[in-house]
Amino acid sequence: MGKIQAEIKTSFGKIIIEGSTASDILETLKSLPENFISDLESAISKATTLNRNKEFNSLVKFTENGPVLILKDPKIITQYEAIGLILYFSKNRSGRPSQIRQLLEYSGIKTYVSSRLNEMAKRGLVFKSASDGSEWVLSPRGERWVEEEILPKLKRSFSNTL
Repeated sequence: MGKIQAEIKTSFGKIIIEGSTASDILETLKSLPENFISDLESAISKATTLNRNKEFNSLVKFTENGPVLILKDPKIITQYEAIGLILYFSKNRSGRPSQIRQLLEYSGIKTYVSSRLNEMAKRGLVFKSASDGSEWVLSPRGERWVEEEILPKLKRSFSNTL
């Protein structure tokens, strides 16, 4: 007899559950703790954040208020990129507009955060949190944008100044 699979897509990848029958899969799903996926996402996010934080010590300083960008010239990035970086290095990749604005000011960047966040939402880079409508979250597309465009641009900029 063959096996059947159920695939659950998450923010970090796929969880595949196998069983001999559909009832095996349902039993396995019912046996999972209530917050299993969110706890797993948090653990994975925490583990990857620690590695990422070490790699970008020359770009970001982690304070009790959140990440502060330490750029010699803040004009090398756009306001959108600065917001993206703040969210990328923030806990849960999210933040309230007032918190983001404060971290940008500490970074030497002044901007109208709410307006920029709304424009970024139209481009699919951020979205409002379902659990707390006042928090903005970096979308998976926004994460790729930061990882594939902004960080390489900053790394090139830093290597040119050395």
